Amino acid sequence: MEAALTTHSLQDSRPRFACRHLRYLADLFAARREAESESDLQVGRRLRELRARRGLSLRALAEQSGLNYNTLSLIENGRTSPSVSTLRQLARALGAPMSAFFEQEEDSPQVVFQKNGQRPGVELDQSRFEDLSGGLRLSAGQPLLVTLPPGAESGAEAVTHSGQELLFCLEGTLACRVGETRYTLESGDSLLYQAHLPHRWQNAGGQACRFLLLLYTGSGDEPRHATPLPAPEGDSR
Repeated sequence: MEAALTTHSLQDSRPRFACRHLRYLADLFAARREAESESDLQVGRRLRELRARRGLSLRALAEQSGLNYNTLSLIENGRTSPSVSTLRQLARALGAPMSAFFEQEEDSPQVVFQKNGQRPGVELDQSRFEDLSGGLRLSAGQPLLVTLPPGAESGAEAVTHSGQELLFCLEGTLACRVGETRYTLESGDSLLYQAHLPHRWQNAGGQACRFLLLLYTGSGDEPRHATPLPAPEGDSR
């Protein structure tokens, strides 16, 4: 049975920083800018390689993915970072897993052991996504380790697609909206849902949030923006 609800919006979960925090945030983002720029270039290079391998023009990819041509051009040239939902749409249109944007393809290993800090990953919207598959070709699902700074989210709008998603919170506070219900996950909490339900998630705390994200997508998977939902009536936690 769900716990009593209290009014609380995902948008309202964004932390408000006092003036004394602004310099710290400016320094933090400045330090990350160089690494994020390289990640943007990496994603752009991989997108161009995958598109060329499939014989698609940029305009053809825009039509197949439902994304704007100019947006794709900016991504390929490393001038903007794709959101999570955008990356999913591109992966679906290219018939590739999200991990295809992380590193060059190699022969698939049989066993994968990864040391902390040595996993391939990309920076998207100031959030970090690390590939846990290590190049091993999985028959179903895509495991990712996600790190969100305060206020970061999966996208401005809820999305829907076939398959399922599993979230397992490692640290911090993760707010996830599925359908018309808002869930708050803290360390050790998990959430599994059918991804055809409109969903989005956001770091609702004042510190970085880390969680495992397992994407299970169907053969007809094509993430798309859902009809905007009204402000949440409450929190399931």
